[in-house]
Amino acid sequence: MKDQNLDLFDPRTAVMDPEYSPSSTRDPDFGFAFNDINFSDRLLQIEIMADSFDPQSDSDSFHSQSLADWARNRKRRREDIRKEMVLDITACPEEQVISCNQIDTEDVENENQDESVVAMIEEPHSGDEATNADDSSWNFDSPRVVKVETLHISSPILAAKSPFFYKLFSNGMRESEQRQVTLRINASEEAALMELLNFMYSNKLTTNTAPALLDVLMAADKFEVASCMRYCSRQLRNLPMTPESALLYLELPSSILMAEAVKPLTDAAEQFLAARYKDITKFQEEVMKLPLAGVEAILFSDDLQIASEDAVYDFVLKWTRTHYPQIEERREILGSRLGRCIRFPFMSCRKLRKVLACNDFDHEFASKLVLEALFYKAEAPHRQRTQAAEDSSSTSHRFVERAYKYRPVKVVDFGLPRQQCVVYLDLKREECANLFPSGRVYSQAFHLGGQGFFLSAHCNMDQQSSFHCFGLFLGMQEKGSVTFAVDYEFAARTKPGEEYVSKYKGNYTFTGGKAVGYRNLFAIPWTSFIAEDSPYFTNGMLHLRAELTIKS
Repeated sequence: MKDQNLDLFDPRTAVMDPEYSPSSTRDPDFGFAFNDINFSDRLLQIEIMADSFDPQSDSDSFHSQSLADWARNRKRRREDIRKEMVLDITACPEEQVISCNQIDTEDVENENQDESVVAMIEEPHSGDEATNADDSSWNFDSPRVVKVETLHISSPILAAKSPFFYKLFSNGMRESEQRQVTLRINASEEAALMELLNFMYSNKLTTNTAPALLDVLMAADKFEVASCMRYCSRQLRNLPMTPESALLYLELPSSILMAEAVKPLTDAAEQFLAARYKDITKFQEEVMKLPLAGVEAILFSDDLQIASEDAVYDFVLKWTRTHYPQIEERREILGSRLGRCIRFPFMSCRKLRKVLACNDFDHEFASKLVLEALFYKAEAPHRQRTQAAEDSSSTSHRFVERAYKYRPVKVVDFGLPRQQCVVYLDLKREECANLFPSGRVYSQAFHLGGQGFFLSAHCNMDQQSSFHCFGLFLGMQEKGSVTFAVDYEFAARTKPGEEYVSKYKGNYTFTGGKAVGYRNLFAIPWTSFIAEDSPYFTNGMLHLRAELTIKS
């Protein structure tokens, strides 16, 4: 049984019931009482003001406009409202006026703030003022009332659905005892408000188009009708999603985005964009044109297909430099928004050094991120897995590894007695299984003596025995006709001791673009290598090591 002491507008209610159902027993259908004097205790007078940006009737555009039209009109409406610093308010004696398009100076400065809702009592005008009210020369800068609608309303029904109306009817002041209440809205809001009022009685809407649902959603947010917000959110999620609509949902005013009722819609929009632009290199030009909210949704995804986290860092810098040419703005966006999209622990040490020297980042912010990344790289593998598991439930996912085209490596460099580096490459069992029958996976680049190298793991045919097997190769990045003589050794962690055991040694004089290695590193067929009882997988992970030394 529902707790009788639970407040009507307890936020827990919205959280516990994100999938609002109009058939819910706690939301009975009072549609029969809508605008019926027999079931009403008050009159609601709606004064409809002309929209300065669009003289046409909103009832026509409410159902026919596209999402693009909706977005343009909303933006233009907000801009026009900011300019209207003089507002004409007419009121009847002994009635309350609720102005839905009055703003104050704080609203002018807030880009995300739409029309505010303000309650007020007006003194009655004199007879002379009433006589001159319709003079065409009177106050051209003020919005004009073009139509008045009057509805019979039930204050208990509206108060039960909306904290706005609850406070209006129960504040104990003179206006809460008056029978007539006046709302003043723009013409563009008329259809949405009528739908909203009908919903508060019947728990259903007559419209099902995205622009119309968005207008009702905005009205529901303004008048704090959480059940209608949940309903609109679910209906919009059931409509086909497009990049245009997804971006529109993510850029709704912050008051709506903060509402728990709309979170499933914004989550769905983020998931749509992340899936559509999963291969960011394929759509790089298109993604470069996306707004901040869209880029965030894509770069936060664990499933992003990208060469390496270094490439994510490079893309973020390119995007911010394009959209925020001023260094102060760029630092702000990187520090508060896009910097959180980059998973610095999986960047190469070479690139992390560049982060510290990059002027686009605030130095203190960059130092903190690089230090955190280096500490993570120094952790033992099992500690890294624990940290990643704990971080997977957070919003940042900065310790969660993506499916990079080039696998991250851990590198230990030595300068004496000879230039040497030890490279650790870990591959998951499923990554190895996906290599069959002829796949390959590459590591991130690492450097020795100023020259770039990489490791590549292969599934290939053993030339002598004609069966599939696991191979490991060392390659040098192509760079002119440079020759480079290197001693190298491949090793793998092996059961039962789980120590690294040497599997292959050799030396090779590299020239640009060449690679060397062993086609059957473990000297066993592929089926034995990948089997459940394989001695080369520890907790589902293949641990490989390569030691490179410059020949003296």
